Amino acid sequence: MRLLIVDDEPMIRSGLMKMAQQYTQSFQAIELAVNGVEALDRIQQMEPDLLITDIRMPKMDGLELCRILHESHPYLMKVVISGYNDFDYAQKCLSYGVKHYLLKPVTPPDIHEMLDQILRTQSQGLIPFSRLVAWVERLEESLWNLQTDEIADLMTEWKANCGHLPVQQLKYLLNEVLLMVSKSFQEKQRALIPELLDPLHAPTQADLFQSFECRMKAVIDNILFVRRGNYKDPMEEARVYIDTRLSVEVTLSEVADRVGITPTYFSTLFRKMTGETFISYRINKRMEKAKDLLSIPHKKTVDIASEVGYEDYPHFAKTFKKIFGMSPSEYRASMGIK
Repeated sequence: MRLLIVDDEPMIRSGLMKMAQQYTQSFQAIELAVNGVEALDRIQQMEPDLLITDIRMPKMDGLELCRILHESHPYLMKVVISGYNDFDYAQKCLSYGVKHYLLKPVTPPDIHEMLDQILRTQSQGLIPFSRLVAWVERLEESLWNLQTDEIADLMTEWKANCGHLPVQQLKYLLNEVLLMVSKSFQEKQRALIPELLDPLHAPTQADLFQSFECRMKAVIDNILFVRRGNYKDPMEEARVYIDTRLSVEVTLSEVADRVGITPTYFSTLFRKMTGETFISYRINKRMEKAKDLLSIPHKKTVDIASEVGYEDYPHFAKTFKKIFGMSPSEYRASMGIK
């Protein structure tokens, strides 16, 4: 679990961090922020699962922070700490999805009891926001690239993780997924997909999952209709791009951007589709081309090395021997070429 502590008083910030560090279960990460503005920046970077924030802070107070996060990060657990025993604050906190409201001064038992309650809630089905974001990103890329097998795998994974959630919570979660994918498609200027806009309505978990899968099929049909058969397989397009640029350095990010996929997802998908990492694929392709060029008698080996992207000939020769078990000159000799 990742924890973000927000308070404008240094002593309180460090005290809360120390209390959290003393908890029986360790946190994956604990970070600090001095106000709501800085907290939003930290949240984008670390994607915490739990937020502990003060109410009164400069620039952006805790209530405004919770209001924003209630819309943008609905599954982020929020805890508010205040020195003001004010019922209005408590009411507003509840409306922003805050489940715990503690009054200063806060003691270690207060914090540890609150963490116990949160972990019990999490064990009953809370999905960390970081996991949700990662799943949505993979779903979005699979939809855009028409990877139906990948979508089926994602659904199996999601059922295993969310199948025990209450119906209302599952409904809210799946509708959030639809909304997040829709916003992402529009932000990337890809398309407005109508099938992503209508919320799901179903009485049971099984019906909700079935409705969600039907919605995904409708999205794919919509994308196919818009493209009208002009779609290119991103992995095939990536391979062609790599294969025609063996003499120059091409980065994974460059190829991923070329085919419209995030680098992280592209790396995973490329390995799954080709059985090789991006780097090993390029090396093997370069060596295969070098092997073909070595069969041409008039070509110099040093020029061949340059043609497949190696200005350092010893490095080229070492790589060639590692793959084929013989040096370039030995390979030529085996073909009767001097």
